[in-house]
Amino acid sequence: MAPGLEPRGSRILLTGASSGIGAALAVRLASEGAVLGLVGRNEQRLAATLAAVREHSPESRMWPVDLSDWGQVDVLAATAITELGGVDVLVNNAGIPKHKHVTALTPETADEVMRINYSSPVRLTLRLLPHMVERGSGRIVMVSSVAATLSSPGEGAYDASKAALSVFAEAMAIDVWDLGLRVNIVYPGVVDTPLFLVPDNDPLSPDIEKIPVDEFVDGMMAALYADELQVYVPAWFEGVAKNKAQNVGAFLEGSVNWMRQQREAGHA
Repeated sequence: MAPGLEPRGSRILLTGASSGIGAALAVRLASEGAVLGLVGRNEQRLAATLAAVREHSPESRMWPVDLSDWGQVDVLAATAITELGGVDVLVNNAGIPKHKHVTALTPETADEVMRINYSSPVRLTLRLLPHMVERGSGRIVMVSSVAATLSSPGEGAYDASKAALSVFAEAMAIDVWDLGLRVNIVYPGVVDTPLFLVPDNDPLSPDIEKIPVDEFVDGMMAALYADELQVYVPAWFEGVAKNKAQNVGAFLEGSVNWMRQQREAGHA
């Protein structure tokens, strides 16, 4: 097995660092000796994350970037290499939710979700890949979602974007296996972050349990230390995904029945 993540001395580019998972992960990585390049759209919140990170890692810096703008993505890749002195680890964490019934989706909304959740991290990865290949080392971490494998109802556009990201990462893992690069895919469950308060999203059922951000970060870091190709947090979701794969029809029928119960209870 290849060595796992070693934060101390690593130069880590982390997207979606202004709040939630990204902000907590940034502080954890900095506390363990990494130098962070923080990326996010909200400059004020990103600056707050950077202040917390610099208590552990004074050399860390930030770049407010709109990752849906390809020009900004390209500039970010070049700037990170120059100003960090290289990128050892890329963590593609940024993404947008879209909890909306498929009958309420528009083609434009579906395209926007795919652009930010799939095309943007892939573009950033491909811009940094030659740098890593030339050095013969590097790690790319894709933060996907359990929605990628569980076909979460009411999240068709989001599910598809995360599934595409996961499959791209799996194929990339094979391609770079002998080049000194490592790929990790993380499947978060429902994490208690501001992501679920974003406007233009249907509310989640109160029956869906959210896990604390720190619990997710603990599970993610343990997987990266062990260099696990993929990890579900909470871990029990992996069993659900395996059961679905054995009988997709039964899984979907069960999901339909659950949604009916939610509607009867007034939760959907």
